[in-house]
Amino acid sequence: MNRIAAAAVILALASPALAAPKPDPALHAQALEVLKKGVAFPTVAGRGKTVAYAEYLKGVLVAGGYRADEITIEPMGDTAFLIARYPGTDPKKKPIVISGHMDVVEANPSDWTRDPFTPVEENGYVFGRGVVDNKFDVSMVVTTLAKLRREGWKPGREVILALSGDEETLMRTTAVLAQRLKGAELVLNTDGGGGSLNEDGKAVAFGIQGAEKTYADFALTVTDPGGHSSRPTPGNAIYRLGRGLERLSAFRFPTLSNEITRASLAAAAQNTPGAIGEALKRFAADPTDAAAIETLSADPAWNPSLRTTCVATMITGGHASNALPQKATANVNCRIFPGTPSESVRQTLEQVVADKTITVTRQDDGSIDSPASPLRADVIAAVTKAVHARFPGLAIVPAQSSGATDSMYFRAAGVPSYGVSGLFMKDSDEFSHGLNERAPVSAIDGDLAHWDSLLRDLAK
Repeated sequence: MNRIAAAAVILALASPALAAPKPDPALHAQALEVLKKGVAFPTVAGRGKTVAYAEYLKGVLVAGGYRADEITIEPMGDTAFLIARYPGTDPKKKPIVISGHMDVVEANPSDWTRDPFTPVEENGYVFGRGVVDNKFDVSMVVTTLAKLRREGWKPGREVILALSGDEETLMRTTAVLAQRLKGAELVLNTDGGGGSLNEDGKAVAFGIQGAEKTYADFALTVTDPGGHSSRPTPGNAIYRLGRGLERLSAFRFPTLSNEITRASLAAAAQNTPGAIGEALKRFAADPTDAAAIETLSADPAWNPSLRTTCVATMITGGHASNALPQKATANVNCRIFPGTPSESVRQTLEQVVADKTITVTRQDDGSIDSPASPLRADVIAAVTKAVHARFPGLAIVPAQSSGATDSMYFRAAGVPSYGVSGLFMKDSDEFSHGLNERAPVSAIDGDLAHWDSLLRDLAK
C-alpha cells in the first residue's frame, strides 16, 4: 500500500472536527475480530498460507449470507486469489470491483517488539504485520459486505470482491484478476488513497489515488574478457559502467503533468509557505513555467511529481580481488510517469549512458505500464459524501503515487481504478512494511461507514 503521495499533497489544509458515524458495537467487534484473525495468517511469499486466509474470509462472507458457490478461491503456486460475487439486480449494468490484497511483506520476529503474526491489541492499536497493508481495509470491506448481505441489500450492479495474493511481489494473481474482470465499470481499491490526521488527531485531507507511476528495474551490464590485475586494460568493466552511471546521475527526464498532479499540487500550494508554495501554485496553473519547474525540481520532495525518475540502487562487479572484472552490473530503479512507455525509458537510458557496450535490460519486476484514471464525477461525489459524513468540509485531493498497487493491472486493462481506503492515520502511526506495524482501533467505525456509503452510492 502506498500512502506517501496522498500525504505529500495533504500538508496543512483545513482540519474539520470529527463527525463520527453512529457506532454499531456488534459490527465493530466483528470487524476487529476479522482483522485480528487475518493478521494471524502469515501470508508472506513462500509460506503457503494465503489459501487458508482466503478460506477464512470466505467463511465470514458465507456466514453473512453469501452462497458458497458465489466465492471462488484459486491457488496459484504458493499463493491464491479470491473472487466473491454479490449479485446485482440489473444485468445490463457493468459490475463494480472492490480490490485488495491478502499477502504481506516478510517480518523478522527477532526485530519486532511483539511477534508480527500474533495480533496484539494494546494502547488503542492492533499490532501485527499487514494490519494496515492491506488487511485493515480488506477486513472492513469483508465485514461490510457480510453485513449488507445479511440485511438484504440489493445493489443494481454486481459487486465483485477481488483479492490478490502477491501484490507485494510479482502480481501474477493481480494480472489474472484484471483479465477476468476487465469488463468492470470501475475498481475501488482498498490499497491506496486514504485520509491523513495531524498529530492532534484532526483530519487534514483525504486523497483519492487516481494514478501511479510505473515501477521498473533495469539492469545495466558491461562485460569484458578480463585478465590479470597486474596488466590493466582500457576495457575495465567497472570503470565503463561507472562512467555511464555518472552520466545518468546528471540527467533529468522531461517535465510532465496530468489533471491529477496539477490538482494535487494546487491543493498543496494553498498552505505551503515561501518559494515552494509559490512554485506549486504557478506550476499547477502553467506546467510550462520554467522558474517554477526549476524550483520544484531542486526539491527532492516535489521533483518526483514532475517527471519520471531513475536512480542506481545496487551494483555488483568482478569475481576476484586480483583479476580484472569480466562483468559489472548496476540496477537502475525507475518510477515512470503515467502514460510514458517503459520501453521508451529503456531507450533513453541507453542514450544517456552513451556507451554501446553497456546493455540495458528490463527486469522481471512484476510491473506494467498503466495510464492515469479520469477523475470521474460519480466517484468524486461518492467519496466526498462518504468522507464528509465523518469530516464535514474536508479537502478531497486527487493523488498520484510513486509506488505500485493492484490498480496498475486494472488500469492497463482499461478499467478506471481509484484508491479510496477509508483509513485515516497520523504520519507517526505509519509503519507499513516496517517494524511494529499498527492500526488504530478507533478507525474501525469510520472505515466501516466509509465502505457502506461508497457501495450504496456507486453500486446502484
